[in-house]
Amino acid sequence: MHAAVATGVDAPLSLVERDVPTPGPGEVLVRITACGVCFTDLNLVRGHFPFARFPVVPGHEITGVVEAVGEGVAFPAVGTAVGAQFLADSCGHCDYCVRGDQILCPAKRITGIVVDGGYAEFAVLKAGFVTPLPAGLDPVAAAPLMCAGITAFNGLRQAGTRPESRVAVIGSGGIGALAIRYAAAMGARVAVLGHSRRAEEQVLSLGAERFIVSSEQDPAAALKDWDGGANVILNAAPTTAAAAAAFGGLAPDGTLVLCGYDNTPLSLPSQPMVLNRLHVMANPSGSPHDLRDTLAFSAAHGILPEITRISLDQAPATLTAMASGTAHGRNVIVF
Repeated sequence: MHAAVATGVDAPLSLVERDVPTPGPGEVLVRITACGVCFTDLNLVRGHFPFARFPVVPGHEITGVVEAVGEGVAFPAVGTAVGAQFLADSCGHCDYCVRGDQILCPAKRITGIVVDGGYAEFAVLKAGFVTPLPAGLDPVAAAPLMCAGITAFNGLRQAGTRPESRVAVIGSGGIGALAIRYAAAMGARVAVLGHSRRAEEQVLSLGAERFIVSSEQDPAAALKDWDGGANVILNAAPTTAAAAAAFGGLAPDGTLVLCGYDNTPLSLPSQPMVLNRLHVMANPSGSPHDLRDTLAFSAAHGILPEITRISLDQAPATLTAMASGTAHGRNVIVF
């Protein structure tokens, strides 16, 4: 099979031929339909994950069809269209696992970082960590839902988004654009914070009611003018500073949720947090049941990202373009 392999930090992806793997007990062999190219894949080769296993096949925004099953696997059956996510597996017996919060398992393993992912024609995956795709959901356009989608949807849900909540989304890229659409579909009112007006028309078409340009006005003050502030601020931008700058725009009892960040510390004023009972949380993707909910909600509301189809051979150049800031939109490898 054709595969792209990350061989080490700062090394370009290698395009290789490998034997098709065989599923072991509790595993399924998936013939890959598509795999999204995520910023996490770039961070893998940049060395941001000290626990990464090299060589490794990157990719955790996977859709495909079950080709074969290993010993003891009764579900999913051969021929089932499935998606696979950031979370590859977990220990199965800690308190987090038994309550369905496998994403918090201290022994969790990550697809495309610790175990081989979707930059290949086939992948062996744990049967309990692949999710059947809802009928009629385009498996190519749906690939980014396995990471960007679940991160946005679960972040909004974990932060307590309800109908009529005021939700501010920082950034309108892969996670941000989906967060805007999910929040609007949940019945929330949506504002979007961007550094320039370049994306204003786009985000308003996605369901936002206002666009705040952070380079032209204080984002926190602008949010406070929005009926007293945002109940939820979801940071989808890859910068911690953007989240800190908007934090003062939370309404009392509001929540800042980090879906995007960088390696700088998050510094926030203590007194306003105490006096207004403000909350800060982060959202690391989600567990298998969260992906089921994300896909079901996406199918019910017709929410799919705009994508650009690429071949596996184009993946190394795509990561290079992402590193230089010249890549735009969501690129999906199609087999």
